[in-house]
Amino acid sequence: MGNKAILFSGQGAQFVGMGKDLAEAYPESKALFDRANEVLGYSLSGICFEGPEESLTRSDYCQPAIFVTSMACYAALRTECPDLEFAGAAGLSLGEWTALHMAGALSFEDTLKVLEARGRFMQEACEEREGGMVSVIGLPEDKVREIAAAAGAEVANLNSPAQTVLAGPKDVVAEAERLAQEAGAKRAIVLNVAGAFHSSLMQSAADRLQSVLNDVDVVAPSLPVASNFTGGQHGGPDDIRRAMLGQISGSVQWYACVQWLGQQGVDTFVECGPGRVLTGLIKRIDKTVGLHNVQDCETLKKTAEALQA
Repeated sequence: MGNKAILFSGQGAQFVGMGKDLAEAYPESKALFDRANEVLGYSLSGICFEGPEESLTRSDYCQPAIFVTSMACYAALRTECPDLEFAGAAGLSLGEWTALHMAGALSFEDTLKVLEARGRFMQEACEEREGGMVSVIGLPEDKVREIAAAAGAEVANLNSPAQTVLAGPKDVVAEAERLAQEAGAKRAIVLNVAGAFHSSLMQSAADRLQSVLNDVDVVAPSLPVASNFTGGQHGGPDDIRRAMLGQISGSVQWYACVQWLGQQGVDTFVECGPGRVLTGLIKRIDKTVGLHNVQDCETLKKTAEALQA
């Protein structure tokens, strides 16, 4: 098996019960939930394992929860495959913070601090300016950009050549949905999200997060990490801070990140965390690569066996 990249889940992949069986089976995974409970001052593990779903979907709880669950998946994978090496790492939105932590750019405690604040500030931005998002499937990017311009929407996510997500105020999103359907989109789906993520409606969250980032130690990653903001490789600490602030209100260049990893020789992707969103997107980008995921004991066993074969 060739060069591998590790991927980490973004917001929206959460589900009640995530991480529970891994924490019960692997002390390394349980220890991460215990550390998070202590750092945050509440039972994050309880929210992950037992819910309620309403709490788990709140950004201020959801973002730390997905981070810790993703790292618990990664810790269990490391236990089963201690010699595993990765040529690069990436994550979608908050998952990019998980990738940076995994690559040693900042500590577990500081990543938790950042994501709790990031989630809280993004939740506040959603309440300040009501917005939404629509996923357009089956139209080329240039056509979707024309639709965005006509509706007054912004490009939030460039997920694959055939999937682009637009964001903006709710009436703008509704107009973009209508225009996409008229243009012959295979599907135009208004997403069940709290607001217009990765758009200018999130700028207040980025402004508030800056002071938090100034207070955490960031170092150069120990392996290449793809940047959602640029679609290329993260640079040094100052570049990381700038890119991660820009990512909040800027477009997520996921397709470019996958292309860049491919240019580094990556032909196998392993997604750690709840869901299979990222491997699903990559399947639409390149059907020739190997795809694996770890979200529970069952998927861990299958992935470990495949990687060790």
